[in-house]
Amino acid sequence: MTTKLTVTRPGALTTIQDAGRQGHAHLGVPRSGALDAPAMRLANRLAGNPEGAAVLETTLTGCALRPDHPVTVVVGGAPCPVTVNGRPAPWGTPVRVPAGAVLDAGTATAGLRSYLAVAGGIAVEATLGSRATDLLSGLGPAPLATGTVLPVGPAPHSPALPAAAPWPAPPAELVLPVRLGPRTDWFTGAGLRTFLSATFTVSPHSNRIGLRTEGPSLKWKVETELPSEGMVLGAVQVPPDGRPVVFLHDHPTTGGYPVIAVVAEEALAAAAQAVPGTPVRFTTGR
Repeated sequence: MTTKLTVTRPGALTTIQDAGRQGHAHLGVPRSGALDAPAMRLANRLAGNPEGAAVLETTLTGCALRPDHPVTVVVGGAPCPVTVNGRPAPWGTPVRVPAGAVLDAGTATAGLRSYLAVAGGIAVEATLGSRATDLLSGLGPAPLATGTVLPVGPAPHSPALPAAAPWPAPPAELVLPVRLGPRTDWFTGAGLRTFLSATFTVSPHSNRIGLRTEGPSLKWKVETELPSEGMVLGAVQVPPDGRPVVFLHDHPTTGGYPVIAVVAEEALAAAAQAVPGTPVRFTTGR
């Protein structure tokens, strides 16, 4: 019999995510998938799942679920209080949740996105090979709402690990290594120097599509319009207001604003946990 989870509190934004749907950019489909991929993989390993099994990604305020059969759940990523039927339960390690009990992952105490891995994985129907919710295109399951029922896959072959694991702390300062280009020639020398020397901050208008920044404006020196061109994960696009935007997993696959640099993909997990107001610096590492 398939275990089902009923959402009793969806939180501010909770979506289903996995490793994403890579290889479809030529069709205009973003990768999507977990913004903090290392946190997703670690939560899955602790739950006994394959690393890319579908999980729940919460945003700041967590969520709550009621299983109709006993399940094992791991809550990781951004630290948050965890309770089962109102009683404290450990964060970052496997928790057994009885049938009918409510597991509640509360508001993050640091960072932004928590991950709930259920032993067996979230077994909603896949679209283009992935169960991930894509907020830009609308592909995949809708964000969770009160009363949403989620099927859980078969019990994993590997049992949940009994011990906790080290979880990276959310960044106090976000330092993003970049490779310059391809449109650095669209910016003044002063603008390029500002990009690599100034401190920006994470904007509260950031989302799964892009991490927006506040701070100094980077001046364009080219007045003509740029034809739309392909965009990649981690591209740092500079719109007319001059404030850099780092494209995250739900980013558009094309864009018409110049890309001054591209952030190394392995640095984007920290960007997923950077709360508004976090200082941001871009560096070439040289």
